Amino acid sequence: MPPRRNSSSLVSSFMNVMRPLNGKLGIPTEAPYSKKFASSSVFLPTTSLIGKVAVVTGSGRSTGAAIAKCLGEHGASVVVNYVTDAHSADEVVQAILAQGKGGAIAVKANTATMEGGQLLLDEAIKKFGHIDILVLNSGIMGSRTLAEIDENFFDQHFDTNVKVPLFMAKLAAPLLPSPGGRIVFFSSTLTTTSTVQSNALCYVATKGAVEQISRVLAKDMGARGITVNTISPGPIDSPLFREGKSQHIIDSIAKQSPFKRLGEPDDVAPIVAFLASQAAQWINGQNIRVDGGFAV
Repeated sequence: MPPRRNSSSLVSSFMNVMRPLNGKLGIPTEAPYSKKFASSSVFLPTTSLIGKVAVVTGSGRSTGAAIAKCLGEHGASVVVNYVTDAHSADEVVQAILAQGKGGAIAVKANTATMEGGQLLLDEAIKKFGHIDILVLNSGIMGSRTLAEIDENFFDQHFDTNVKVPLFMAKLAAPLLPSPGGRIVFFSSTLTTTSTVQSNALCYVATKGAVEQISRVLAKDMGARGITVNTISPGPIDSPLFREGKSQHIIDSIAKQSPFKRLGEPDDVAPIVAFLASQAAQWINGQNIRVDGGFAV
């Protein structure tokens, strides 16, 4: 039996191992695994997006606008997408340009259609020459029960929320850097919360589909060093969320949050910017619920 060592000798031995040697910790150099980040520090991979180009669907206002401006603040050049409100989109562009870090353009494209999705990517390449980040934020959220839905309502939701985002990811895949490309899908905490209403049938079905698409693509595109993740916000105070709801219903939903409020677009945007960065290079295939604990 080896001799028993007291606690003081154990501490002394540990400190001898950990004592700096020539400015480095005295850890054996023959460690079996070593990971080097491309940033200036092993411990602080960068969150800078300088030199990156991001395409954000539905970014002329609300959450998409907040995401576009946040990406621009981190240094990215951003393609701001809108359908009807050119003025709001131009305000987003001007806000990004005023930051003096990245460029920005506004592109009118209906991303509820395949043609619109293709146009948006084409304009990004034409202006900036490449694409690094694809944020699939655009979507619709109709409210009808099973008895009320028809084929057109169903098709609108699946075309806008599932089909076009999927095929935009397919079109962007060969354009994204390998490694280093980023794709961010958008879902909703309604896919898991027990407070889901019966009139959310088509919306929640599309978001469930998005989550599974993202999960599978993470395996597929991860082989090329391209990460694919999903952001699932809780209730966000936006025109899309407020549509068709009385103030009483909105207040009731807000009270279900531990913070007793609705989320804001600026609560979501920094998470997208992080996922787009090098610092998130080992986050892949994840569904990140940005809801303040709404669905806990």
